[in-house]
Amino acid sequence: MTRYASRAAAERRLLELHAATCSIFAHPTRLAMIEALRDGERTVTDLVDAVGTSAGNLSQHLGAMRDAGVVEARREGRYAFYRISDPRILTAFRLMREVLLGRLARDAQLADRARRPAGRRAASQGARR
Repeated sequence: MTRYASRAAAERRLLELHAATCSIFAHPTRLAMIEALRDGERTVTDLVDAVGTSAGNLSQHLGAMRDAGVVEARREGRYAFYRISDPRILTAFRLMREVLLGRLARDAQLADRARRPAGRRAASQGARR
């Protein structure tokens, strides 16, 4: 295998891992679980209460998150404690929230401008120029 081919294969594998990890962020329940784990590890019972879903549903999501390397588990007696596996996952989570909050703010401004009567829109646009 040439250096270029091995580099391309490594890049392809990285893209596959990236896609698999980002797919975890594509479900509202998983996002709620990440939010609940933001301050540290929690038991499954704690997560069920925080997220508002069934234990069975939560366990399915935890399995996917474990497989993707987003969470880790630790057993203590009959309890399993889950935590975010790498603090940079929370950084990515926060950055995406900031992007989305900015988008919502821009959308709200656009909606506000659209609700104004035509005369007021023209006057406010003229004042900005």
